[in-house]
Amino acid sequence: MAALPDSSTPARPPTPAGGLLISPVGARRTAGWHWDTWEYRALQLAMLLSGGLLMVTVISVPLDLWEQVVFGLLCLLCAVLLNRRPGRFVTLLLTFISLTVSSRYLYWRLTETLLMDDGFDIFFGSGLIAAEIYAWLVLVLGFFQTIWPLERRPVALTMPIEDWPTVDIFIPTYNEPLKVVKPTVLAAMAMDWPLDKLRIHLLDDGRREEFRDFAEEVGIEWVIRSDNRHAKAGNINAALSHTDGEFVAIFDCDHIPTRSFLQMTLGWFYKDPKLAMLQTPHHFFSPDPFERNLDTFGNVPNEGELFYGLVQDGNDFWNATFFCGSCAVLRREMLVEVGGVAVETVTEDAHTALKLHRKGWNTAYIGIPQAAGLATESLSAHVGQRIRWARGMAQIFRTDCPLLGKGLTWAQRLCYSNAMLHFFYGLPRLVFLTAPLAYLFFAAHVIHASAVTIAAMALPHLVHANLVNSRTQGKFRHSFWAEVYEAVLAWYIFRPTMVALIDPKAGSFNVTAKGGYIERDFFDWGIARPYVVLLSLNLLGFVVGIARLFWWNTHELDTVLLNMLWTLYNLVILGAAAAAASETRQVRKSHRVQFGIPARMETADGRVWHVETEDFSEGGLRVRLPPGVMLPEQTPVTLALLRGDHAALFSALIVFRQGEHHGLRFDPMTLQQQMDLVEITFARADAWIDHAARHAPDRPAHALRQIVGLGVRGCAKVFGWKSKQAAQARRPASIRA
Repeated sequence: MAALPDSSTPARPPTPAGGLLISPVGARRTAGWHWDTWEYRALQLAMLLSGGLLMVTVISVPLDLWEQVVFGLLCLLCAVLLNRRPGRFVTLLLTFISLTVSSRYLYWRLTETLLMDDGFDIFFGSGLIAAEIYAWLVLVLGFFQTIWPLERRPVALTMPIEDWPTVDIFIPTYNEPLKVVKPTVLAAMAMDWPLDKLRIHLLDDGRREEFRDFAEEVGIEWVIRSDNRHAKAGNINAALSHTDGEFVAIFDCDHIPTRSFLQMTLGWFYKDPKLAMLQTPHHFFSPDPFERNLDTFGNVPNEGELFYGLVQDGNDFWNATFFCGSCAVLRREMLVEVGGVAVETVTEDAHTALKLHRKGWNTAYIGIPQAAGLATESLSAHVGQRIRWARGMAQIFRTDCPLLGKGLTWAQRLCYSNAMLHFFYGLPRLVFLTAPLAYLFFAAHVIHASAVTIAAMALPHLVHANLVNSRTQGKFRHSFWAEVYEAVLAWYIFRPTMVALIDPKAGSFNVTAKGGYIERDFFDWGIARPYVVLLSLNLLGFVVGIARLFWWNTHELDTVLLNMLWTLYNLVILGAAAAAASETRQVRKSHRVQFGIPARMETADGRVWHVETEDFSEGGLRVRLPPGVMLPEQTPVTLALLRGDHAALFSALIVFRQGEHHGLRFDPMTLQQQMDLVEITFARADAWIDHAARHAPDRPAHALRQIVGLGVRGCAKVFGWKSKQAAQARRPASIRA
C-alpha cells in the first residue's frame, strides 16, 4: 500500500477573483508552451482589451456581399493555418476567431434580417432567432467553461499509514439485483487501505433479506431505513446520521471501484484544507444504447465522455467541479454543514455541489477513471435517465439559480448556468430540425435575406465553431455526433424542462435499471415515434422542395436549394436518431472487457501454457494459446490468474474455439474466488487508464460520412420495417399464424 508519487501540479490556478486572468504556471504545465511574458497581468489586460475592441469592430462593421465572402475566406484560411499548430495559445486564438465570426453572424441576424410583416414569417422567424440566440449563448459559455482544462494529477498522502483517515464507503441500492451489486462490494473490500479505517455500508432501500445475508457473509454493514423518503439522497443522508468516518466515498451499486481509488483521491484533501469534494469520471465497461445499436462501441466516444473528459476538467480550473452522485469522495464535516445531500431536486448531486460552493468550499476533479459501471441497456431507459437529469437541472435553475444568491464567484455562476442551460436544448433543437419546412410548406421567409447572403454569413459561423470544437473536444466527442444525441432526446426533455420552470416540484425520482437483457432484435417504435414523425415531415418537405424548384418558386431557386440542403441534413440526423432506436439483442449475463492479464493454463493431463487473456468478464474469459495449440471444446482446465507473486486459481471449461482463441467459462466459484477474480480484473489500478486512447481521433469528414451512413440505415429501417409490418397486418390471420 505504498503511497503514490507526489505531483507538482498546483492546487488550483489563481482565478479572476484573485486578479489573474489566466494562470501561466498551470498553462505551461498542462499545455507545454513557455511564453514567460504572458505572466504579466498588465500584458494580459492589454491583450484582452485590444482583442475586445477588435472583436466589437469586426462584429459590427458593415460589408457588402463580396466583402463578406472575402472576409469569410480569409478567416477560414487563417484558422486552417493556425489549426496545424499545436498548443493551447493557438487554441485560444482559434476560439477568439470563432467567437468573432459567430457573434458577427448573430449581430447581422438581429439588425438586418428581422424586418417581417407577414404572419407566417413573424411566427416562424421569431422561433428561429430565439433558437439561434440560445445556441450562441451556449457556444460562448461552453468556450468559457472549457477554456483551460486543469488536468489535475493525484497527490500522495504524506503522513504515516497509521494516521490515514477513516473512510465510510456508501453503496446505495434500491431494486438492482444482487449480481449487479456484488462486484462493487467485493471491489470496495479489496481497496488498498488499512482495514481498520475502511468501513463499507450497503444502503439497501429495497430492504431485501438476500442482501442482508450477503452483507453478513462478507462482513460489511447492511443499512436500511423505515421509508424511502427522498430516494437516493435520503438513503445517503440516513447513513450519514449513524456513521462517523472523516470522509465518505459514494459509489452507485454498479460502479466497481479500483483498489487504488482512495490513494488516488484523498491526498488532495490534505493539500487543500478547504476541499469538500473530489470527483472522478463515470466510466462504463458496457456499451450504452447508442454504442450498441449503432455499433460504435470502442470506436466513437460515447455521449458522456465529453463531460467527464473535458467539461469537468474545465470546471476544475474555475473551482466549479460538479458532484455526480458516484465515484466521489466528500469531507463529512462540510457535507453535514450544508445539510447532507440535497433533497430539493431530483439531481441531488449537482445541487449538493452548488450548496458546497455557496458556503465557500472547494471541489476538485481528477480525470483518471477509478471505477467502472454498467451503461443503460435500452434506449428507453437511457431517455428516462436523461429526462430526470434535465428536469433536475431545470429545478435547480428555478429554485436555486446560480446567477442569483450569495457565495459564488462569477466564474462558478457561468459554469453552473451553462450546465443548466444545456438541458434546455430540446425546443431549440426541434426548431432547427423543422425550420426549413416553414419555407417548403408555407413559403415563409424565416430569414429576410437572400440565400447567398445567408450562406456568406452563416457558413463562417458554422465552420469555425465546428473546427474549434473538433480541436478541443475531438478526443471526447466526434464531429456531428452531438446533433444525433440531441435529436434523440430533444422531444423527450423539452417538456419536463419547461414544466420544471413553471412548477419545480413536478416529477419524481426514477431509478435507472441496470443489468437487464434484450432477448431479441427489435425496433422500438414507441421511443422512435417523434423521430419517425419528424423524419416523415422532412422527407415530405424535400419532395415539396423539388416541386418548388421546378414549378412553384422558380424565381428564387437559391432559397429553395438552401432550404432543401438544410432539410437533407436534417434527414441524415433524424435517420441516425432513428437507427439508434433499433435495439440489438443483448443476452450476456456479464459484459466482456478487453484487457490483457498474465495467466497460466493447465489441462488435466498436466500440460501447461503461459498465456495472456484477451478479455474477461465475471463469467469467463478468452485466451490465445501458442501457435498450433488448439484444445477441443468442453475440455476442463485450471486457470491461474497472476497479479505480481500472487496467483488465483479457477476451474473452467472451454466453451468455444476459433483457431488459437479459446473461450473459457468459469465453474461455480467460492466467495473467496469471486473476491480474487474481482480484485485481479475489475479492481485493478490500471484497468481503465487508457480507455480514451482506444478511440480514433476526430476527423470531421470521416465523422460526417459515418453519420450519413447511419442516417441512410435509419431511414431504410423506419420505412422498410413499416411497410413489412403493414404487409404482415394485411395478410389473413391463418397465414400470419
